Amino acid sequence: MQARVLLVSSEAVPLVKTGGLADVITALAVSLRRVGVDASILMPAYPEAVRNLGDAVQVNLKNGLPGGAGRLLRGTVPGTDVPALLLDTARFRQRGANPYVDTDGVEFSDNAVCFADLSHAAVAICAGETTLPVPHVVHANDWHAGLIPCLLKLRGLDHIGTMLTIHNLAFQGNFDLDVAEQIGIPQHLLTGDGVEYWGKLSFLKAGIRFSDCVSTVSRNYASEILTPRFGCGMDGILAFRRLDLRAIPNGIDASLWDPVDDPLIARNFGIGDMKGKAACKRDLQKLFGLVPADPFAPVMGIGSRISHQKMADVVIEAIPGIMQAHPRLQMVVLGCGEHEYEQGLLALAERYRGRMAVHIGYDERRAHALHAGSDMLLHPTRFEPFGLTPIYAQRYGAIPIGSRVGGLVDTVCDIDVDPANATGVLFDGERAEDMQQAVARAFAIYNDNERWQAVQRNAMSVDCDWAGPTQAYIDAYASVADPAVRTLFAPTRPAPATLPVARPAVQGERRSGAAAALAAAIANVVGGGAAVKAVA
Repeated sequence: MQARVLLVSSEAVPLVKTGGLADVITALAVSLRRVGVDASILMPAYPEAVRNLGDAVQVNLKNGLPGGAGRLLRGTVPGTDVPALLLDTARFRQRGANPYVDTDGVEFSDNAVCFADLSHAAVAICAGETTLPVPHVVHANDWHAGLIPCLLKLRGLDHIGTMLTIHNLAFQGNFDLDVAEQIGIPQHLLTGDGVEYWGKLSFLKAGIRFSDCVSTVSRNYASEILTPRFGCGMDGILAFRRLDLRAIPNGIDASLWDPVDDPLIARNFGIGDMKGKAACKRDLQKLFGLVPADPFAPVMGIGSRISHQKMADVVIEAIPGIMQAHPRLQMVVLGCGEHEYEQGLLALAERYRGRMAVHIGYDERRAHALHAGSDMLLHPTRFEPFGLTPIYAQRYGAIPIGSRVGGLVDTVCDIDVDPANATGVLFDGERAEDMQQAVARAFAIYNDNERWQAVQRNAMSVDCDWAGPTQAYIDAYASVADPAVRTLFAPTRPAPATLPVARPAVQGERRSGAAAALAAAIANVVGGGAAVKAVA
């Protein structure tokens, strides 16, 4: 018998992706299965997810859900052997490109009921109310799955281990208390010792309070969230659970983000042969309409949510000064988020037409082109649980310029802190001047070709493989699993999760068949993602 783990998430690549969570969920599931854990994914059946899943069979739910009738669609994540369970309800069928907010950026009014349905579906699986195997551990991810530990305990299903991973503490799923009865939360839990949070019912607090184990995705962030500055009001309950709080750094699927063997970029390249990066820069310039397509023009990319967290307000204020100080600089922006900031960036793209281009939306083709063709990645943020995007950038020799917070402290080595091992530039502060000075520091290195190449080599050698984090998750699952099945989570390798360490890239490495299949699936499914707006 294999250890069985049910990963519950709001998204997973290539079914639906709005951010790094989708990458993490699929990569972790693939890695778990690789070492013998029967991992499957439960997520909503948004129309896009159903289309991308392809062939599926229906699995009935014995009882109804808080929001009404529902069913499960069982298939396989394209390009992998990971079983995918999609919860199909009338409400989820109405979700568009962004499954959380409407076209004006306003949260859907029925989010509480929708994601309560997801938690109740997970509990139904755990209770044996479907034909699916009962998991030994449920791994809930972010607030969308936060009710699961609480609901399992209310049902008396204490033999099912639970783990909550906080990928971003700022998103908490806080709703009016009067929704409690509809979503199955009894009155006695609507207290400060239960799920109540400043007069709201908090899905995330429910997960923190009632899960057997809590984790987050970088060591520095795990320390930060215990403080008022970064705790988002949850530092008290997190301090209460401090002994159960684990820091498990994310990995990346290095086979999908590998310039040596990436089918989504114009020309492959690596540490030993960087000529292909010039071709990728030309491709990026043409893709975004930058003119001229100058191979000697420094290109800076921004690829993230366009939000207050990501300091979009400061970026908009800083860009004119950056463009003036570096007259040959070209900029590309890929992302979506808060409407006000989107409009601000689009206005700047009009102002600097030809030198700056903005694509509102996301697709894998442009994301890979951005990292492969950019010289630098600007990644400011007021807080950062991990920071996948700077890791991707480093793999492609795009040097990150980021804020000195959260996971970036763990994964980016600042040029002034350790020049010999530097992989990027980190800065403090949230002013336009702070950002402009950081960009100037990066340009000082860029203009010294020998130093720049050394930083690129360091960055491209960073190893963020999933092996260590996977074993750390297995250790966590073993700690919360019922004693009768704990031996099923026997260690598969002795190495614990570690921070990224540098190693020489092996140019001859090729991706495995499974990795190649997943890469092809992503390319086929989302490689031509539609833009909402584009200005160049």
